[in-house]
Amino acid sequence: MSAMWGHGGNYQTWADHLARWSRGEQTDGRALPALTRGDYHQDTWVRLTDQLTRALGTRMQGWADDLTRALNAEQDEFAAARALVQARSGLHAVRALAGHPSLTPELRTRLLKLVDGQIADLQRQLETQLDRLARTGADPRWIEGRRRTLRDNPLTGGAAPGATEGPQPWAYDPTAPPRRRIVTD
Repeated sequence: MSAMWGHGGNYQTWADHLARWSRGEQTDGRALPALTRGDYHQDTWVRLTDQLTRALGTRMQGWADDLTRALNAEQDEFAAARALVQARSGLHAVRALAGHPSLTPELRTRLLKLVDGQIADLQRQLETQLDRLARTGADPRWIEGRRRTLRDNPLTGGAAPGATEGPQPWAYDPTAPPRRRIVTD
């Protein structure tokens, strides 16, 4: 009896991981086996890529719904900006799966392009929603404030490869010259 009959091999490992990950369970993807297109029949490869895109779509939809609820609940712009910045952290897991090193380079590129496109599309939808609110007679100052908040805290800011958080305010170079001069008597 081969391992294929007992477990399902790499395909089953990925399928199980994707099912748990799409439900939002804590999963560790570091041990996922490398996928090679030549190891699978064309139909199996298509099924696997469909499972990947479905899992990414499920997580993205849940993330977008949570973000929309959070933005609708916040009335001041500071809280809305905080919701946008915190929402970006949810994108890290999605981009990590889309760019997983065990995926083939072509699939990685395609999935990252898909995810980044969905993020940019949501940013556009949020701004379009403000345009619709303006046409219904909503307070123009609130709309412009929210538009400025959306543009100052873009969802795409945390999605770009190499995007990192800014320096911590408490982290400074102790060997740097002082920034202000202190005069003592």
